[in-house]
Amino acid sequence: MTDTRSPRTVARECVEAGVAAADPERAVRERVALDGETLRVGDAAFDLADYDRVVVAGGGKAAVAVARGLETVLGERIDEGVVVTDDPGRPGGDEDGDGDGTEDLDRVEVAVGDHPIPSERGVAATGRVVSLLESADERTLVLAPVTGGGSALLVAPTVPLDEMRATTRALVESGAPIEAINAVRKRLSRVKGGGLAAASTPATVVALLVSDVVGDDPAVIASGPFCPTLPDLDAETVLDRYDVTVPESVRAALRERSDEEVDASHVHTHMLVTARTALDAAGAVAREAGYDPLVLASGMRGEAREIALAHVAVAEECLAAGEPADPPAVLLSAGECTVTVRGDGTGGPNLEFALAAALELPEDATFASVDTDGRDGGTDVAGALVDAGTVPPEDAEAARDALAANDAYPFLAARDALLRVDSATNVNDLRVVVLDAPEDTPDAAAD
Repeated sequence: MTDTRSPRTVARECVEAGVAAADPERAVRERVALDGETLRVGDAAFDLADYDRVVVAGGGKAAVAVARGLETVLGERIDEGVVVTDDPGRPGGDEDGDGDGTEDLDRVEVAVGDHPIPSERGVAATGRVVSLLESADERTLVLAPVTGGGSALLVAPTVPLDEMRATTRALVESGAPIEAINAVRKRLSRVKGGGLAAASTPATVVALLVSDVVGDDPAVIASGPFCPTLPDLDAETVLDRYDVTVPESVRAALRERSDEEVDASHVHTHMLVTARTALDAAGAVAREAGYDPLVLASGMRGEAREIALAHVAVAEECLAAGEPADPPAVLLSAGECTVTVRGDGTGGPNLEFALAAALELPEDATFASVDTDGRDGGTDVAGALVDAGTVPPEDAEAARDALAANDAYPFLAARDALLRVDSATNVNDLRVVVLDAPEDTPDAAAD
């Protein structure tokens, strides 16, 4: 039997536990240790006596949290550093709210860029990272946070910035998966696809990754700044496949990019956190609450509203036939949904997922869907929490209109369905489906 918490409470607590478990600062403290002169990172060991300098250089939405963890472990052994992030005000960033991002970092400078569309300040911030790396020599140890969002934040375009911005915006709105988007961005950048690996030669580099991509491929995370593997997808084919219009100068730059791979033998790559970390923690909360957790997949991808209907179908099968899970149960999934933007509304993949699901939800099913970085698309919320009562029959047409306009945010806001989560991480989307057998459903007053 489940406990007295309502399904909405259980769903929310599963989400919060998943996001908290994926905190990169916590992961650094667990996986990085200083033992005398020996720095241990996972199973690898580095003798600090072999180095004159230890620097921190990298970027991404969760880069500040990684840097803060490194300062906790290494303290004054860090000589200097700079990381690029989008919002120093997120947990683990600018605690005093003055916008400089440096309040809780003593050794590492925080430089601010923009996401998902690159900006002038992102170019300037990236230049500081590159300068620091280029100053490194064979007696420098570089600790390099590489996290989701780094593709937009670490920006050094080979075309004019306004053309890079337009290309990025068109790619994001096309519904293309991240692998396809990064295949284009890599070929328009001096720092992606191993660019920072080249800049850091001949230093020893320890790349510390927080994965926000399906499959956790280091070459895809932040477009692989320290991983020179070339994309499997042809960049121009991506533009054609997803009907992305770009200036001819962009296509020319794509053709001119050399396919010569960078030597990255000096780079040691370590995965700190993945979506599986969040799924395991969410499952533990579900089990403690009396539900049987079942992970459907850690790599869900596709159009948000289509993935939503697939989740609804699985929930219906569980409630009707007890397969693949017999309620009370919690279904969990992670991955990255996309949205093909056709309207001019406000929303994001998780908000579209939630609204599309809410239109079809059976009784005894509660859905939560969030972006683990705390911001779904360009909104100020992580996602939404919905159940069968979120879209009553009389509101169904309005809900469909909102989906058609990519305007899920105001519809869900009016129904108190938005979900906010404090986050210092970015391990992609997390979805929680709570299924109660009718006789086990607690009174809604417990929420």
